[in-house]
Amino acid sequence: MFVPLHDQNPLKYIRFPWATRGLVVINILVFLLYQRGGNADAEAASVMSFGLIPSTLTGVHIRTPGVFHAPEWMTFVTSSFLHGDIWHLTGNMLFLWVFGDNVEDAIGHVRFLIFYFLCAVGGGLAHVAVAPNSDLALIGASSSVAGVIAAYFLLHPRVKIWILLLFRIPLRLRTIWVLGFWILLQIYNFLFGPPGEISWAAHLGGLVTGALLILVMRRRGVPLLSREEPELIAAEPVV
Repeated sequence: MFVPLHDQNPLKYIRFPWATRGLVVINILVFLLYQRGGNADAEAASVMSFGLIPSTLTGVHIRTPGVFHAPEWMTFVTSSFLHGDIWHLTGNMLFLWVFGDNVEDAIGHVRFLIFYFLCAVGGGLAHVAVAPNSDLALIGASSSVAGVIAAYFLLHPRVKIWILLLFRIPLRLRTIWVLGFWILLQIYNFLFGPPGEISWAAHLGGLVTGALLILVMRRRGVPLLSREEPELIAAEPVV
């Protein structure tokens, strides 16, 4: 796989991506303070209280009596702030950090937050649809991040992104190759991959939700599939 490092894609409409950076900070704080940096007991308690569990959402089972938990409908959002370990958190936050600012730029601060949480809901619904009786909790920001990736792909397919291929080889490639590969990998794993801890259905749900939302949520005049070369454009951010 690869690690995204930097996209060299200037902001045009906002001065600073407050929503994106705020979401990264909140996710990190939840992991460090509430989940105690991946402590097993704290993680189990957080999952039982705020994770998205399909079987409890569909009414097949109920959560442990006497244990505080968020309303089932709210777990579509609360589960997106929980992560299984430091690598789960790091991967999601790195993708959000690199690609989220330009999606926020294209739709605005408040609408980006709405977009982000709707992608979490879309991924959660896809996961529940595939495994409605599952007692395993869905956690992580992957559905929301997948939505951001889909939006970025549709907005900036020609932007060149610095990545670490195989975690060690620096390369600068266009979005269409980098994120296109990532999207195809999610589809392949959903169709042919063996069962595991990763919910590929949630990833696809987030991707589809993000692709649909960017069509209607982007600012007036923001093009899809832009053919511009961002590094050649003078970027003077405006309010």
